[in-house]
Amino acid sequence: MDEPSTAARIRAVLVGTQHPGNIGSAARALKTMGLGRLSLVAPERFPHPEALALAAGADDLLAAATVHATLAEAVADCTLVLGCTARSRRVPLPEQGPRDAAEAILAEVDAGGEVALVFGRERTGLENDELQLCHGAVHIPANPEYSSLNLAAAVQVLAWEVRMALLSRQPAAAPEPRDPPASHAQLEGLFAQLGDTLDAIDFHKGRAPESAMRKLRRLFLRSRLDAREVRLLRGVLADAQRMARLAGGDGGR
Repeated sequence: MDEPSTAARIRAVLVGTQHPGNIGSAARALKTMGLGRLSLVAPERFPHPEALALAAGADDLLAAATVHATLAEAVADCTLVLGCTARSRRVPLPEQGPRDAAEAILAEVDAGGEVALVFGRERTGLENDELQLCHGAVHIPANPEYSSLNLAAAVQVLAWEVRMALLSRQPAAAPEPRDPPASHAQLEGLFAQLGDTLDAIDFHKGRAPESAMRKLRRLFLRSRLDAREVRLLRGVLADAQRMARLAGGDGGR
C-alpha cells in the first residue's frame, strides 16, 4: 500500500479541545508528517481565527475536519482505536510506546482497517468512558519530573513515528486476503446485544453487570474480530435470546 492511501486510513481525533490554537497546531503537525485527516469531538471553540493562524498553511486540514458530538461517533467506522494518554490504573488497557504503536497502525492499515489516534483534553485528558472505547493506549515516555506535554506536541510525536515507520518499510508481499475487520460500530452493536442476552439468561444473578461486561469487552477487543465473526456471534446471541423467551413462557414471541 502506497503512502497516500496509507495516510488516508489514519485519522487524529481531538476530544474536547479547549484552546483553538491547539487545533491549528495539531493540523500543522499532521500535515508536516504527511497525514491529512483530522476529527474533532465537541471542541469548545471551532472554527476560530486562532486555529487558522496556528495551522500555518494546513488550513485545508481544518476545512476538511469533521466535527462530532461524541467519540463513539467519530470512530464508528474504525477497526483500531488508540488513546494517547498518561499511564492510568483507572481503565487498564494494553499499552505501547509510540514506535510500537506506529507499527501496529501500519499493520492495521495493511489489513484494510481504519485507524484513529485519540487525544484528550489539555487539562484532564480522556475520560474513563472514552478510554473504554479504545483498543489500547499509547504512552509517550516523557521526563517523569516534567511530563506535561502540549497537545500539538503529542500529535507531532505520534505523527512522526507513523511517518518514520512508513519510510522505513521495504516493499512487502500483498497481505493474505481476509474478511474486513469489524468496525467500531459493529463491535458496539455486538456488546449491546451481549449485554441484553446476559440479562435475558439471568447470567449476573443479581450482581452488578458492569464488571463482567468490562472484562468481556476487553476479551473481544483483544481477539480482533472480523465482520463475519461478529455476524456469527450475533446469530448465536439471537438464538440464545429466543430460547430465553421460550423458557420464560411467552412462546418466543
